[in-house]
Amino acid sequence: MKKRVFSLILVLALVLTLGVGCAPKDPAPTDPAPTDAPVDKQTVAMITDIGGINDESFNQSAWNGMKQLEADGVEISFLESHKEADYAINLGRKAEEGTSVIWGIGFMMEAAIVEASKEHKDQMFAIVDVGFGEAGQPNVVGAMFHSEESSFLVGYIAGLMTETDHVGFILGMESDVMFRFQYGYLAGVEYAAKELGKEIKVDYVTIDTFGDTAKGKATATKMYSDGADIVYHAAGQAGSGAITAAKEMGKWAIGVDLDQNALAPDNVLTSALKNVDQAVYQLSTKILAGEKVGGQTFYFGLKEGGVGLAPSSDKHVPKDILDKTKAVEKMIIDGDIIVPITEAEFKAFKDA
Repeated sequence: MKKRVFSLILVLALVLTLGVGCAPKDPAPTDPAPTDAPVDKQTVAMITDIGGINDESFNQSAWNGMKQLEADGVEISFLESHKEADYAINLGRKAEEGTSVIWGIGFMMEAAIVEASKEHKDQMFAIVDVGFGEAGQPNVVGAMFHSEESSFLVGYIAGLMTETDHVGFILGMESDVMFRFQYGYLAGVEYAAKELGKEIKVDYVTIDTFGDTAKGKATATKMYSDGADIVYHAAGQAGSGAITAAKEMGKWAIGVDLDQNALAPDNVLTSALKNVDQAVYQLSTKILAGEKVGGQTFYFGLKEGGVGLAPSSDKHVPKDILDKTKAVEKMIIDGDIIVPITEAEFKAFKDA
């Protein structure tokens, strides 16, 4: 009897010991409370202009900014537009996916962005080369660039370096945004001409395309044949044709948006940078952080590091000319030189 009672006590003690040892511990005060709620993934998408993602110009620059976001842990994607009708379709597709921010690259997408922002009022959109006034959509952010400032600098360099006193300019399409490139360049050439005390002829042509490289090449070839020894293009991918013409004819070309020296290392004199990548990165970061920037326009110029000269400029531009250009850049930043952006402003600038 005593043995049975003793055995029973041992069994009970063992059961209690095992029960206590297997009991779940209370979570420590610092442990996070368990949750089944999914973690929201921040996503940013861009819709290209018809130049495509590898246009070696502003679409490609925008994608570089997207890759900076990816390095920060943001999920990125893009859709290419092959014709203007694709803008609305691509914007709507990304909006339906629940993307955090959708970028439209280029002023040609303005109407589609505005319409999409009205249809998807809870979706944040951003667009390059479009500014919004007080009536701006509350869920759209605009990024504008003082492209006239960097164009003035490359025009100044062209004016100081031309050996034929004859240079050229190729414009992709006419618009208020694109005229910034044209009149900035013309003013820079004029400033150099007055400094040197001579006349410099400037041929300028609008080719009505951002994608036709053959047309860009043919236009530049004619300019070189007519006596121009330096041609600046603001024509997106079509402008790469102008660079090809410079290479084949042994002339100088000036690139745009990105440092385009790699396209023809011996023939791209310099490039007027338009740092779309920084605008995409900086404004996306603001939106993802919850800053209330909707309905606003942000401007990027020399002062903000939004435009400038390509790093490769010192390959072909002499140091003394680069030093002069740096001094001119400071005058623009300080407001001593106001770069024109319209025909009327350019005429006034020239007269002054």
